[in-house]
Amino acid sequence: MTITLITGANKGIGFETARQLIELGHTVYLGARDVDRGTAAATEIGAHFVQLDVTDDTSVTAALGVIEDADGRLDLLINNAGVLELELAGAPALRSFDTNAVGVLRVTEAALPLLDKSPNPTVVTISSSAGSFWAVTNPDRPEYGLRAPLYSASKAAANMLMVQYAKAYPSIKFVALEPGTTATDLTAGMGIGRPPAESAQVVVQVATSGTDCLTGTLQDEHGELTW
Repeated sequence: MTITLITGANKGIGFETARQLIELGHTVYLGARDVDRGTAAATEIGAHFVQLDVTDDTSVTAALGVIEDADGRLDLLINNAGVLELELAGAPALRSFDTNAVGVLRVTEAALPLLDKSPNPTVVTISSSAGSFWAVTNPDRPEYGLRAPLYSASKAAANMLMVQYAKAYPSIKFVALEPGTTATDLTAGMGIGRPPAESAQVVVQVATSGTDCLTGTLQDEHGELTW
């Protein structure tokens, strides 16, 4: 039985990923900030709910404590929680980095002792090719015209965290993942993207790829992307 934790999973890609992994036989802990929404989502698909706010140390520690008490290990961590702030100002910048980058660090650090007890530990961070310097400077790529500096910068930071973690913990696979442009609450104002269930298929494919998973890389559904 694979023990999995997904952050920000009461809706969107996180929720659909949880649903698909449960169908594959995973025990899924569905992390969400809001207790009512998280509980409802977990009940709908047969997941275990844990209250988890990636911007709050106490919340993160408590959530991992629940998993430790129940299962004693964690096999798969999916850092999915994220925000997209368009206003260029101090407060939204802090929110962007606190959720998209520091939040990844908080959860990953808290999860490391449990991941170390897994026979095949994997961390997948739902990032973005908008955080790739190669993509945003390449006129042939759609990211070239994206105007979301805080999102791109915070995702670039998350990407670098995956690289550094992969170097520091060679026994754990760390992957940054571009799941594809998806119609979620984050992109609602843009009117773009495919259904979350389709992008979740990409997440599941990478997360369950085992030894084929290239640690310390940025991936999309077609393979490895340039940083």
